Amino acid sequence: MCSHYQAEKRRKQIEKHFGIQLPPSWEPPPGGLHIYPTQMAPFIRRPPERESGDEAVPDFEVVEGHFGLLPGFAKDAKFGLKTYNARSETVRELASFKNAWAKPRHCIVPCEAIYEPDWRTGKFIPTRFTAANDETLGVAGLWSPWKNPETAEWKLSFTMLTINAEAHPLFKLMHRPDLKRPPEKQDKRMVAILPEAWYGEWLDAPPERSMDFLMQFPAERLAMVAEAPPPQEPKAPKVKTTPSESGPLEPPLF
Repeated sequence: MCSHYQAEKRRKQIEKHFGIQLPPSWEPPPGGLHIYPTQMAPFIRRPPERESGDEAVPDFEVVEGHFGLLPGFAKDAKFGLKTYNARSETVRELASFKNAWAKPRHCIVPCEAIYEPDWRTGKFIPTRFTAANDETLGVAGLWSPWKNPETAEWKLSFTMLTINAEAHPLFKLMHRPDLKRPPEKQDKRMVAILPEAWYGEWLDAPPERSMDFLMQFPAERLAMVAEAPPPQEPKAPKVKTTPSESGPLEPPLF
């Protein structure tokens, strides 16, 4: 499962990858580009105006939405903490996703890097996945409009689709082992990364063909690098004090 990724910030990569001319005012998402559930981030979809047949309408557009799909019954954006990933095995059935799958509202999430946890040493080690050729990773996703019930404001939201990764040479190594499951049934997951040649077909695919695009991305086309955890600051030595040294205790402010 992917709950942390780096949104693609390189203007030239997005314009080259999707044939989009970004406006001069376009800026990558804030927050150091490290995206977590409920945060706003860009995704790629077909422009709604494209259905009119106007040839001037581009094939792709970049829009922003909450990371974590928000169905119509979501009361607030925190619902996205449960819907940032959609399992391909159940996406057609679960209430949170089945409407977006049936529409179908397909999208592509442009990523510079994807992070997964490596627990093979017994400790959590953040591991960064990028394209081996340093290109953009386009993750298959679903999007949905959502009306905030408190403000009546319309927002967009999206989720990343995931597939089983028990046979993938790299992603099968990720995530904390479930001690209650045997080694061959750990239910390892990975996001469905699309080959660039499939982008247009994925966005146009009907529901009955959508599953054909959710396949394991070749390991040889990925680069995997472990990131060292931040250095720990040395703990200050404890100093024993007597009541006369420390003075009278002050009441807490809050």
